[in-house]
Amino acid sequence: MFEGVYTALITPFRNGNIDYEALEKLVAFQIEGGVDGIVPMGTTGESPTVSFEEHKEFIKRVVSLVRGRVRVVAGTGANSTKEAIWLSREAEEAGVDGVLQVNPYYNKPTQRGLIAHFESVAKSIGIPVVLYNIPGRTGVNFLPASVKELLSRVDNVVAMKEASGDIIQMMELYELCGDRLTLLSGDDNILLPFLSIGGRGVISVLSNLLPADVKRVVTSYNEGKIDEARKLFYRLIPLCRAMFLETNPIPVKAAMAMAGHCTDDMRLPLMPLSDDNRVKLRKALLDYGVALT
Repeated sequence: MFEGVYTALITPFRNGNIDYEALEKLVAFQIEGGVDGIVPMGTTGESPTVSFEEHKEFIKRVVSLVRGRVRVVAGTGANSTKEAIWLSREAEEAGVDGVLQVNPYYNKPTQRGLIAHFESVAKSIGIPVVLYNIPGRTGVNFLPASVKELLSRVDNVVAMKEASGDIIQMMELYELCGDRLTLLSGDDNILLPFLSIGGRGVISVLSNLLPADVKRVVTSYNEGKIDEARKLFYRLIPLCRAMFLETNPIPVKAAMAMAGHCTDDMRLPLMPLSDDNRVKLRKALLDYGVALT
């Protein structure tokens, strides 16, 4: 159900507020680029810094702008199960196709706690759930055996965005759950090897800027054009790396501003890209051929 390229959508800000005029253009750009879906209010969308009302309204706006042309998977994760349930129900009411559930961060639950958390969220709604394992940002790793246990308890957990950085763990996850769970890369930098071990796509940061280019990598691979996919991927790699010159989404917002899509306004505690890294990013963009304003 959730295969291909999904864009981890940035949240455009202007003068401290969400820039809904820019959002309309961003959504249109993604659909024109041929992505399979959009993920609003994930951590790339700076969800920890928006209010509950902003969160609800942003997702409603995205659903309205998309008009069913691609899938919408809303980020509704939280480190409070009660809060994650509330956000997920609100997103379901807004008409999303699924929700993205990140590991509860900071409080570092045990594996039993993670299973119970995701089970509670999944059972509270009637739409699909996409898990999001990113231990580097959450402090806890949802292990393959635990994922398998969760799948035995609920029917609507259908996919997982895997960003552990551990290819061996990803392979174990595919071995244990690949017949039941669609695996999506959570890291543009390993998209091609991820596809080779059974992954079915990516929830991408870089596709904010280059949706058609990221889509071509996945399409080429799935069509059996492995050499073509490899060439496309290795051409993208310098930009994939540039997206992590500083904490995501700082570089991608800077890139989007340079390309004229929106401002690079951030909400504290994140700040705009440093001058030194801005020079490096600009060079990477120009080397690739991105038109800058």
